[in-house]
Amino acid sequence: MHASRKIGIVMGRPAKSGAAGFPRYIPAARYSGPVIQPRTSSTNAMTRASSFRPGPTGATARAERDRRVTVVLGPTNTGKTHLALERMTGYASGMIGFPLRLLARENYDRLVARLGAAKVGLITGEERILPAGARYLCCTVESMPLGGAPMVDDDGLRRSYDFVAVDEVQLAGDRERGHVFTDRILHARGLHETMFLGAETAGPLLRQMLPDARFETRQRLSQLSFAGSKKLTRLPRRSAIVAFGVGDVYQIAELVRRQRGGAAVVMGRLSPRTRNAQVELYQNGDVDFLVATDAIGMGLNLDLGHVALASDMKFDGRQMRRLSAAEMAQIAGRAGRHTNDGTFGVTDGCEVPEPEMIEAIEQHRFAPIRSFWWRSRDIDFSSVESLLASLEAPPPLPFLLRKADAIDHRALVALAERPAIHERAVGAQQVNLLWDVACIPDFRQSLSDDHYDLLATLYGQLAETGRLGSDMVARAMAQLDRLDGDIDTLMTRLAYIRTWTYVTHRADWTDNPAEWQNRARSIEDRLSDSLHQRLSERFIDRRAAHLSRKLKETRNLMASVKSDGTVLVEGEEVGNLEGFVFRPTLSEGDEKATILAAARRGLPDEIESRVRAFTASATAAFKLDEEGRVRWRDAIVARLVKGDGLYAPRPDLIASELLSIDQTQRLNARLSEFVAEHVREVLGRLVVLETPETAPRPERRTPRADRQRQRQRPTAMMRWMVRQRMKSPPLRRSNSPIS
Repeated sequence: MHASRKIGIVMGRPAKSGAAGFPRYIPAARYSGPVIQPRTSSTNAMTRASSFRPGPTGATARAERDRRVTVVLGPTNTGKTHLALERMTGYASGMIGFPLRLLARENYDRLVARLGAAKVGLITGEERILPAGARYLCCTVESMPLGGAPMVDDDGLRRSYDFVAVDEVQLAGDRERGHVFTDRILHARGLHETMFLGAETAGPLLRQMLPDARFETRQRLSQLSFAGSKKLTRLPRRSAIVAFGVGDVYQIAELVRRQRGGAAVVMGRLSPRTRNAQVELYQNGDVDFLVATDAIGMGLNLDLGHVALASDMKFDGRQMRRLSAAEMAQIAGRAGRHTNDGTFGVTDGCEVPEPEMIEAIEQHRFAPIRSFWWRSRDIDFSSVESLLASLEAPPPLPFLLRKADAIDHRALVALAERPAIHERAVGAQQVNLLWDVACIPDFRQSLSDDHYDLLATLYGQLAETGRLGSDMVARAMAQLDRLDGDIDTLMTRLAYIRTWTYVTHRADWTDNPAEWQNRARSIEDRLSDSLHQRLSERFIDRRAAHLSRKLKETRNLMASVKSDGTVLVEGEEVGNLEGFVFRPTLSEGDEKATILAAARRGLPDEIESRVRAFTASATAAFKLDEEGRVRWRDAIVARLVKGDGLYAPRPDLIASELLSIDQTQRLNARLSEFVAEHVREVLGRLVVLETPETAPRPERRTPRADRQRQRQRPTAMMRWMVRQRMKSPPLRRSNSPIS
């Protein structure tokens, strides 16, 4: 076999036709990380590749190699990842592949804190941190160089790894990304130990693929139980609500904000930096709820006590379908971490699972995966037609399904259909370049003509000049370096800049790769921070969240009322107290339930103090205006309404949610006394007209007395009585009250 073809078998592509700066392995369904920069000399590349091939060929060699493979199976929260990290750090060198960039970064940070930044590297589709002499490597599965493969980047980098692990290998059954995981299962190997981690559903197929491997099964560290159906407003704190659409996530988060103070939001479309910031809000206790898509189901370690599904239907890229028991368990299993038990359930908008499914989730018993997805790693770059044919090669095992519609494959087909590109893509070098461009991810996940147009533009310039012009890159980034717009606008810009972050990590595509990488990272960070701020502003009411948490933690809240009536509860300004009426301070969209609950809990002593002062007040403390409103301490506390007679108006106390029945009765009694006293004082002589037969004889009138009466101004009570008289029909004697 030709030397270049041997390299294709070991590394995934012929070295002589590859562009410098890209790893030699099958790219991801969504993205493949630029991680290896091989020597331009084909001789050097061949020498290094052959020196890291996994031993002699044949069944004996494969059996010997697979005897150093350990497969660890079990449900969520069994400590599989922790075990792999411990095993890896027990060797002189190691590499582990994770299904998400977020998980790779999380475990990279964990190892850096433990071992130091100089000993740990990170490789993902958009990020590459490789200190000279790094001993341990955290990667996304798509971006990991194959176990034992050479790291030919800098002279100080390690050339091989004693330990290699791949997490969540059951994703080999995923239609979109499964072929990458299957490739790693077949070919990723450490020099001394290899470990595959995953769910027990993958066990039967893994045993067929790796008959000589050692299998271990681990039990969940905590219990997971079904808690039934609950309304969103009744969910316990430290809960995650899972939905399967951006619109549903927004709607639920808005409701939680109004009712419970707010929620952190986690979606697959968020950048890792934004996701981390949102998760930190939850982990730090700033909010007690998390609203997420099923992105949380893949290994995110959160302190969740309960997981509630808002829906059991999802769109899988082709159709709407119900979640399987294993998929639901993957999500529900986020509840209860370490030895803390967890619960799962549904909201009132989701059907309760069948008893059999509930039992399967609680007992971790699921139907095994029947097939894995596969794609040939022996790619032919002699022509576009040969490249497409090699991608469609049949699988070697009956339970492997050929992946013929991967995202990069579809992008290649779309580009090859353009006449200008097809005419230019002649020869192995140009075809390899076209394939590299087709592997550029569309982080918008739209696969629209806009993305294909971008790929076509990039390929055209790279094919013509070998570099992307600085003006082109600068112009593209400048258009994205804006922080205005709503949440969806910012997410769209983030998707575009993440694509450019990926492009700039191709060291051979730009003149100053480090400069463009730093600029793209800076723009992504600013957009991510702005998006985090927008999400927090929209979906978190920090005041309500703080008060809601205090309401749960303590029975008595600390409250005070300033001289101007401003009410403070636990240091938060919540509203104003006007008399006995609490008026909450609310912004647009705020729900007053939490604020009122805090006021009821914090103001009882102040209200009782005011009631006592009110009942003890002299008549002079009350004022009656021309509108019939009774004021006390400059606050309107009651209004006069029609009573049993024209000269017997009734005070109507302004209702307050803070007053008890007893307090209301005491206030009404004092108001009645005041009104009666005021009527006698102001209308004493008019009152007798209701019963003229009992009226006393009039005093003898004198001119001087008449002049004094004329000079008297009518009181507020008189003017109110006149208006009531003008609005009412003539009074008739009746025993029934006037309403």
